[in-house]
Amino acid sequence: MLKKAEELTKEIKEGFRGGKGSVELTYLFKQEETYSKNAKLIVKLTLQSGCSIGLHAHTDDEEIFYILKGKGLLNDNGTEKEVTVGDTVLTGGGQTHALENISNEPLEVLATILVC
Repeated sequence: MLKKAEELTKEIKEGFRGGKGSVELTYLFKQEETYSKNAKLIVKLTLQSGCSIGLHAHTDDEEIFYILKGKGLLNDNGTEKEVTVGDTVLTGGGQTHALENISNEPLEVLATILVC
């Protein structure tokens, strides 16, 4: 299935998961559009400078981040680490994470959420 760029839906979420500012979500594929029973959501997240996704847990699912552009500060289950282009993050099994854009350019992240 091909989805052209102009067919993708976008949404702006203010204070996403308790974070600062807004996060733009570009929906690549939703669960009902995939062939997998495990794929819950595939989305591109865009955070402007100083914006963040608040700390939250993944208990019944797991989330994979792939950093496409920019630089961020990741809270990985209580430990803060810088992330940049090409880095990947896996959160699941009750672990927590949060992400903040700490650069002057947009932070773009490919996020895949899988049902456990």
